[in-house]
Amino acid sequence: MNTATKLSGFALGLAAVFGAAYGVGHVVDPVAPAADTRHESTTGHQAGGHDNGGGHDSDPGAANPIPGGLLVSDRGYTLVPVPAPVDEFAFRITGPDAHTVTAFDEAHEKRMHLIVTRRDLSGFRHVHPEMAPDGTWRVASPVGEPGTWRAFADFTPSGGPPLTLGVDVSVPGPFTPRPLPTPATSSSVDGYTVTIDGTLQPGRTAELSLTVSRAGAPVTDLQPYLGAYGHLVALREGDLAYLHVHPEGEPGDGRTSPGPRVTFFAEVPSAGTYRLFLDFQHQGTVHTAEFTLTAGEAPTVGGTAPAGPATPSPSATGGHGEPGHPHN
Repeated sequence: MNTATKLSGFALGLAAVFGAAYGVGHVVDPVAPAADTRHESTTGHQAGGHDNGGGHDSDPGAANPIPGGLLVSDRGYTLVPVPAPVDEFAFRITGPDAHTVTAFDEAHEKRMHLIVTRRDLSGFRHVHPEMAPDGTWRVASPVGEPGTWRAFADFTPSGGPPLTLGVDVSVPGPFTPRPLPTPATSSSVDGYTVTIDGTLQPGRTAELSLTVSRAGAPVTDLQPYLGAYGHLVALREGDLAYLHVHPEGEPGDGRTSPGPRVTFFAEVPSAGTYRLFLDFQHQGTVHTAEFTLTAGEAPTVGGTAPAGPATPSPSATGGHGEPGHPHN
């Protein structure tokens, strides 16, 4: 997607905010003090299999671990947007020494995964920027319609911890939030039907099995995408706490079949409503199936569970259930 969107400001610090000209967008986010290791991200890329610790970023000794993606700076590493042409999104990662990081470990065949969604959880994107020699990551702008978007940089600096840092990007213009689709166990995208079996359990590992079919027939020849038969991202409604998991097993291990079922083990940090996005590849094309699931008891208003919003129609410009969004 080539969207005429640039950044216009960046908030850095616990109490101080400074502005910088980045174009027509605006970026604001909290920063975690580098020296404070009590609050550590609990999510990020989770390798296939059970992940009781909540992801690579978990700290077993942390009393109140912070889910991934809620901080723009964590353990000395900071996501810093930089000026870019109108059709690009660009950023750098600075390290504990305040210098730009240029060495990253590869995870799932990429050194950087960039997940983007609007704050109403529409317009999901999963892209992979390219890094210039000076450490600047660039990608065709993944943000779309007016509103506030959340960009998650999911990466592992060489010699450092796996991290997921997040920053808000505001796109000016009239904005009407879309209601979240009601919870459902089936999703249709690009002629495929994906069903999900399993229940999210707050603070506990839950098994989720997703089955892919097409025209009523099971798909048994899924293709590896970034080294797996599927990628699953979960975002919590409200603050967009981030969880990225991968399936049990991997292509070529002698025991994992290429569909129709892909099984994940995921742990969500709390009760609430979550939006799940499954990326899978078939016949050379990556598709994304979207779900709304509830973990724990549904929120209540005055002791009565509120009625869920009506499921909106898919949008051709980045709404819920949008088919064929780009994967770079």
